Amino acid sequence: MTLTRVAFFIAKAKFYDQFRDRLNDRQAKVIERMFREGPDGFKGGLNAETYIAMTGTSRATTTRDLQDLVEMGALSQTGARRHTRYWLHLRSAASQRCAR
Repeated sequence: MTLTRVAFFIAKAKFYDQFRDRLNDRQAKVIERMFREGPDGFKGGLNAETYIAMTGTSRATTTRDLQDLVEMGALSQTGARRHTRYWLHLRSAASQRCAR
């Protein structure tokens, strides 16, 4: 349990090193909230409705923001249409060592 939390905090620091300057205010707010949920994130993943509720943006802006986060590699996406869910795309220390 402790090692999982430590790995999560290291992944979080690396995530922010990579993406901090690329996030708009809405995206930063949602990413921060996702990190507060811990290593398991939102139960069932982030969806567009949750993003809209958190940011107060239109559906079109939400779609653009989420797609931007996926394209930059900050979030991964599963499902399609109404069933689309988004997850923090964290690289563990082990997977980063393998990628080198």
